[in-house]
Amino acid sequence: MSLLRYSAWRVTQALPVLVGIIAITFFLANQIPGDPVEIMLGPTPAQEQVEAIQAKYGLDRPAHERFITYLTGVATGDLGTSIYYDRPVLEMIILRLPVTLVLMLSAFAFAIITAIPLGVISAKRRNEPADHVSRIVSLIGVSTPSFWIGLVLIIVFAFHLGWFPARGLVLPWADPADVRGAATRFEVLRQAAHHLFLPMIALGTLQMAQITRIERSSMVDSLQGEYVKLARAYGVPESTIVRKHAFQVAQLPVITIVGLGLSTALGGAVLTETVFEIQGMGRLIITAINNQDYELIMGTTFMFGVAYVVGVIITDIAYAYLDPRVTYGDE
Repeated sequence: MSLLRYSAWRVTQALPVLVGIIAITFFLANQIPGDPVEIMLGPTPAQEQVEAIQAKYGLDRPAHERFITYLTGVATGDLGTSIYYDRPVLEMIILRLPVTLVLMLSAFAFAIITAIPLGVISAKRRNEPADHVSRIVSLIGVSTPSFWIGLVLIIVFAFHLGWFPARGLVLPWADPADVRGAATRFEVLRQAAHHLFLPMIALGTLQMAQITRIERSSMVDSLQGEYVKLARAYGVPESTIVRKHAFQVAQLPVITIVGLGLSTALGGAVLTETVFEIQGMGRLIITAINNQDYELIMGTTFMFGVAYVVGVIITDIAYAYLDPRVTYGDE
């Protein structure tokens, strides 16, 4: 089976999953206690205003009719209209998604750049002091919530030392005229990195710890393989064995963690954006829940589901590039 056919088949398999996400989210969102119209207009609104708002957003129709209408809209690219913002949900997602992507991708860049060397060194020096330090660091990273790390970073590096800002985010592609104190593109990039450093560490620490543990375990197994023993018997230098023979094979479990983690990190971004007051997808979904904005809740959850499915598909495809024994669905 070709790569294109396999990708199309995996996307087809993912469609029922996305429909299930939409259905579960729709009916759970509609079971939230309270009334979005009351939140919008206050506790004692005029009946005419209530009926006008309900008619505008379709809240006066039965749930099954609204679900079918919403499902049809999703199929055509229409995620509905936000009750709280009175703007198309897709427009709000397009506005906020780049912020979350910058935060998430930078966190994973930090995680991968630090975790893979730590895992390799830990495996090469198994049961030595470097291995013990690496394992302790990864254990602390796995055990510590990202929001707590964020709060500690703010207290130490923002309030006491004053090295980094405690809130907000500057996008790297922002116009210098829209960024305070920036006159050139270089200054925009500098401010973007300055604002991004603390939330990147807070969100990426958990991923770094997970990748380090998997990398170490995979490298240990790979270095004990028969092909590695044969290479050593032929006098191949240890650095060549690690780089050319053991490292590539050991990356298959790491690819799984990275591929699935990129999508599940969206959940961690919700807390990180709240701690650092970053206006991304995380803050958007919190606002939607607090205001019972059904359309916005469903739209953001749907995008999270799409991100997870895409991460799984990319992970499956990446396997065949690293291991020739993996095929695209051939028997």
